[in-house]
Amino acid sequence: MRPFDQRLEEARALSWHEFGKRIVFYLPGMFRCNGAAGCYPAVSVTGAHCALGCEHCKSALLKPMIAADSPETLLQKGLALASAGNVGMLVSGGCDARGCLPWPRFLPALKLLKERTGLHISVHGGFLDADTAHGLKNAGVDQVLLDVIGSDETYERILHIQNGLARLQRTLDVLAAVDMPVVPHVICGLHNGQMLGEAGALDMLAPLRPRLLVLLSFMGLPDTPMRAVPPPPAEAVADILCLARLRLPKTEISLGCARPRGDSLLETLAVDGGVNRLALPSEEARQRAAHYGLTIEYSKTCCSVTSGPSEASWLTSDEPARAVTVLR
Repeated sequence: MRPFDQRLEEARALSWHEFGKRIVFYLPGMFRCNGAAGCYPAVSVTGAHCALGCEHCKSALLKPMIAADSPETLLQKGLALASAGNVGMLVSGGCDARGCLPWPRFLPALKLLKERTGLHISVHGGFLDADTAHGLKNAGVDQVLLDVIGSDETYERILHIQNGLARLQRTLDVLAAVDMPVVPHVICGLHNGQMLGEAGALDMLAPLRPRLLVLLSFMGLPDTPMRAVPPPPAEAVADILCLARLRLPKTEISLGCARPRGDSLLETLAVDGGVNRLALPSEEARQRAAHYGLTIEYSKTCCSVTSGPSEASWLTSDEPARAVTVLR
């Protein structure tokens, strides 16, 4: 057996020991698959604007989101989403030049929205200070999603941020101080498609023992400077998954939706490595899970959310799943 296969087997066995032989497939709110739509849409509090101009994004990830660039609009859109039957929402947006989002301005609207709807609210945090972390907690935000990048060189060259590691550590510290649930996201290959800092990111997270870790894989987006950069090999991402399992044995691991479309090899390797959650699964991923005899559950939310009863499957054996971005 190859050493790589041995690592997958070890990670899979450890995952099954800790969490059982089960997997949850997710259909996030901004996607449609085989006629089904997710129930957890994404909203941007800055519209399509972001001051950082990161090399891998250039605001491309914000454009499909629902624009709500004022507290009044955020409340209005949130109420409408709740009335339409959505179970929650991801509130995100672009950063200012410091890597921060304008959360203080939106805290009253978030609090009112939570009180009036009971929606599950995730925020994509950016860098936070103690006051803002406390404000998000008091507003009733359920969880903070946080990109954990383990290299200052990546922060500087890709995100145009100085001293990113130190600022990231401070953000993790203030969130821990207010007991805010944090779902770290580690983006494999963000450094021009190369693996740099991913292991360091896991080192930062190990003492925190997060309940859930989301792994992502760089994908070249159109109209960005990195559009032609190849993503990291599926095996390299799977190796990080195995490393994460060994360093964080009590942490659930998800393969998130931000990854190259159509890479069924990455998905099947993730199942081989005992991944606990997988967004936008292919039919190949479902078949691999069935091969292992896993209990399969389905949810129409972000993979960071632990939902209630399992949804009906939107995968069929005769129609491969194809996820399409939905503009709302």
